[in-house]
Amino acid sequence: MKGQVHNQGELKELKVKIEADVVTAFETMVEKTGQSLDELVVIALKRFRASHSDYEQKTLTLD
Repeated sequence: MKGQVHNQGELKELKVKIEADVVTAFETMVEKTGQSLDELVVIALKRFRASHSDYEQKTLTLD
């Protein structure tokens, strides 16, 4: 995870409201890891996206 590069390329702001305890947890992770909040959130979102590609209606093709 630490060796991966995130937020390279065009960036776009996303404003969301989430539960306070989730924000607190991410703030704690920022302090403990030294990574930025943006970086931790994009990692979490990319992992969610990878696990739920069906939400994007992608189809798997077998070669």
